[in-house]
Amino acid sequence: MTMQKEAVTATSPAGGPGRQETGADPGGDRPTGASGAAPAPGHSRRKVNFTLASAALFMFFVTWSLSWSLFSIWLTQDIGLSAGRSSLVISANAIGCLITMPVYGYLQDRLGLRKNLLYWIGGLMLLVGPMYIYVYGPLLKHHFALGLVVGSAYLAMAFAVAVATLESYTERLGRFHGFEFGRARMFGSLGWAAATFFAGRLFNINPNLNFWAASVAAAVFVGLIVAIRVADGRRAEAVDEAASSVSLSDVKSLFAYPAFWGLLLFVVAVTATYNTYDAMFPSYFTSLFSTEAEGNRMFSDLNSVQVFLEAGGMALAPFLVNRIGPKKSLLISGCVMAARILLSGLVTGALAISAVKLLHSVELPIMLIAIFKYINRHFEPRLSSTIYLVGFQLATQLGAAVISPLAGLGYDSIGYRGTYAVMGCCVAAVTAVSVLTLRPDSKGITLTGKEALA
Repeated sequence: MTMQKEAVTATSPAGGPGRQETGADPGGDRPTGASGAAPAPGHSRRKVNFTLASAALFMFFVTWSLSWSLFSIWLTQDIGLSAGRSSLVISANAIGCLITMPVYGYLQDRLGLRKNLLYWIGGLMLLVGPMYIYVYGPLLKHHFALGLVVGSAYLAMAFAVAVATLESYTERLGRFHGFEFGRARMFGSLGWAAATFFAGRLFNINPNLNFWAASVAAAVFVGLIVAIRVADGRRAEAVDEAASSVSLSDVKSLFAYPAFWGLLLFVVAVTATYNTYDAMFPSYFTSLFSTEAEGNRMFSDLNSVQVFLEAGGMALAPFLVNRIGPKKSLLISGCVMAARILLSGLVTGALAISAVKLLHSVELPIMLIAIFKYINRHFEPRLSSTIYLVGFQLATQLGAAVISPLAGLGYDSIGYRGTYAVMGCCVAAVTAVSVLTLRPDSKGITLTGKEALA
């Protein structure tokens, strides 16, 4: 494979030597093609597709937020599960992602800019209301084991893996049209923030209102995906041709590539631990208030503020990542994750823990932008969906599947704060090790032609 042939080029968009990319200029007004690549499609189609992709991300995150942002609270307060059993649900959901992610990643790389998989995801999203109300919730109450299986399969295919697929498609569309992925992904954060602001209030009235509203938002998402059209037939054909060349042997060869294992170590030990912590954080946060209703409302408001700040971070993060490089940016995000977990176990009081929660709006934009740029620098772009879903998202879920039950035991035995201290130390240690195991940006690969466009 080409990715095993290393070469150092002149100057890359990330501010250091590395492979020449097909990304966009930070302003997003003009495309920056790969070596010898044709100019991007017409200005009007680029603007239309950017708008549609941004709006689709907004509505996807509205749907996901309404059905997921209070998930752990729904499990404990509405379904009546203990913290330990809730951790088993989260672990089962992670296992569902492990099965789904390689399939989604491989299919999306094979599809290129075609939207078949997004249509499938949209159909599943439309069912979110009936699924939670009439299937998932009753099964968890009365047939817990079956509920674990059914819920993990549905949530993986409709949301947990679907979000990575949509992000990967948008990033590929951005490289094709010449706009920064972060600018479009910003609207996803805005969608989550807008929905979360109302989620806590609707939950206090009736949790089912959130799920019905999510189905309505999903219908809008489907309409936006249908409206996206890829212009410039010759370039689109080149992308599809490169995508159709992706084979299972290409995917298998990733495991012989040292850079892939360095990425896996960071993701499994750092990001997965952080996500496990963050999944149960709402239950800890609401426990600090005198009543559950007050805690639910305060968390909903705080989460909205955090995600609005996160949206601003999505717009600014590309400038930082382009300046210091993907590797250093990933390490910075690891430091922020470790700090947030450790501080959650040290600070006391609702005001202090609220300030710690806002650190998420710093970590996520840097990490998400950096991971895509790290992948595009060190691997073939035509495999970007597979690497993002397997090397990042699947590895995160694999780690969560192992860590969540251990965290659940910690919550039940030594409490939230003691468990957070242990988790934070682990994240800090592996972030330090990743200084050596993540591949230097100067050792990127050089790609041209169809492979660079894919």
